[in-house]
Amino acid sequence: MSGPKTSRAAGGMRNSGEVLRFERRTVQPPTPGLTVTWEALHRQLVELAVTPAQKRLAATLVSATRKQAAFKPSEQVLREVLCIASVLMDETFHPAGEEGGMS
Repeated sequence: MSGPKTSRAAGGMRNSGEVLRFERRTVQPPTPGLTVTWEALHRQLVELAVTPAQKRLAATLVSATRKQAAFKPSEQVLREVLCIASVLMDETFHPAGEEGGMS
């Protein structure tokens, strides 16, 4: 396989083992469909976030996901976005450095 998503020359940003395991579990190839901008994703995640700390955390998480997205299959990026949404909507999660958070 070759191309930007399978290239090993990703500047150390790609966790090839994680991506390869994910690709083996993916049954169908990606099909064109929904298009969402990173800015729209950020806005929606901030809207869903429960606390002010989680609202601030949304920007960091979206930025990190955006940087890694070029090296991962789109379905894996979707999975990461869903995980971010679940963390931001969790009333019991407190980011490190916030009251009740882990240090």
